[in-house]
Parts: sequence; structure tokens; C-alpha cells
Amino acid sequence: MRPRPLPLPALPLLLLLPACQAAEPVTGLLAAANIGSTMVIGRTVPDAVVSAVSGRDCSAVRLDRGLPYCRPQEAPPAPPAYCTRSLGSVDCWRQPPLALPLPRGVADGRATLTASQEANRTRRWPGLW
Repeated sequence: MRPRPLPLPALPLLLLLPACQAAEPVTGLLAAANIGSTMVIGRTVPDAVVSAVSGRDCSAVRLDRGLPYCRPQEAPPAPPAYCTRSLGSVDCWRQPPLALPLPRGVADGRATLTASQEANRTRRWPGLW
């Protein structure tokens, strides 16, 4: 009787068998590195590599919480409501009224993100690229 041939994915695993006994200290170090990195950055070492390559926030901890592996990309923030003073109250609209001259708004500051804020919001995870 001839033995059955090994499936193709099992062949690379056979190359690792002679190193099993010598790999015990290395395996312990890898486990310690994964535990430490999970405690510090919330990702295992392979998760950090995947996050760096893909530019997204990926983590096995998210899978454990029932969330997708990689965090979905955030949508740009909605523009704030345009509010003006009225008699004894404040009126707010989703967009400025078409009146001319444009009534002065109640809130101070920008209604949209600056270019540097938008670049910071959409940058890749480790900030390397």
C-alpha cells in the first residue's frame, strides 16, 4: 500500500519541525512581546504590522469585542448648524439663510476643518507616510 501524499499547505510546516525544540525560548519571547504590546498599544505585534502596512487601525482586541478587525474610516464631520440671534432666543439652520446681508452667526470660529486638521484626521495610522 502506498502512503497518501501530503497536502501542499503542510509541506512548509514540515520544514519547521526540526526547529521545534530550539524555538521554545523564541516562542516565549514572542508571547511576552504580544502580551506587552496588547497592554501598551492595544494590538498584538502582527496587528501592529498589519496596521502599519494598511494604514488603518486593526486589532484582534476589536475582534474579541465583536467589532470588525479593522476600524472603518471615519466620515468627515458634519458642518455645524448656522445659528443667529432672534428676539429672546437663538434660531439655528442646517445651512445659512439666503438673506442679504447675511445675519451674523452666534458661534465664533470656523465652520469647516482647516487643511492641516483634515490632513491630521485622514493620516495613516502610524504617521509614517
